[in-house]
Amino acid sequence: MLRWVALILLLVLVGLQMKLWNGNGGVHEVETLRAAVKKQGEDNARLQQRNQALSADVDDLKHGEQAVEARARVELGLIKPGETFYQVVEKPGAQQAPASAASTGER
Repeated sequence: MLRWVALILLLVLVGLQMKLWNGNGGVHEVETLRAAVKKQGEDNARLQQRNQALSADVDDLKHGEQAVEARARVELGLIKPGETFYQVVEKPGAQQAPASAASTGER
């Protein structure tokens, strides 16, 4: 009789261990979920930093005239009255000559 009780308890223990390791909500699934939560936290932190930078950019554009002027100069080519615009155009062959000499091995 004692052997049967021990055998039943051993089978229950094996069954519970199998459920713990392989079943729904087992150790493997918990580790997978922990990794997913960690990755999501890193993504959230990265996106939060991006949002803060964009928010600061919006505040600069709303309240700072210099930020608007700088953007207009870069993106739209703003030139104020009284300023002189200079555009430097290099010869097409002057830029390629050193690169072609380097690629052929000439000095």
